[in-house]
Amino acid sequence: MNSSYIVTIFVVLMVVVIIGVDILFFRNLFWERLTVNVGIVLIFIAFYLRFLKHL
Repeated sequence: MNSSYIVTIFVVLMVVVIIGVDILFFRNLFWERLTVNVGIVLIFIAFYLRFLKHL
């Protein structure tokens, strides 16, 4: 599988996780939602740099 497909799937998965967490837990809480979204993105970036950067 081409590495661009893996990165695309990875980004789509990140977006799905962010939207899911927003809808399930932080619907009307702006600052909490923003903080958690930034944390999720940082976790995904760390995972990418650790495991997927070498593809």
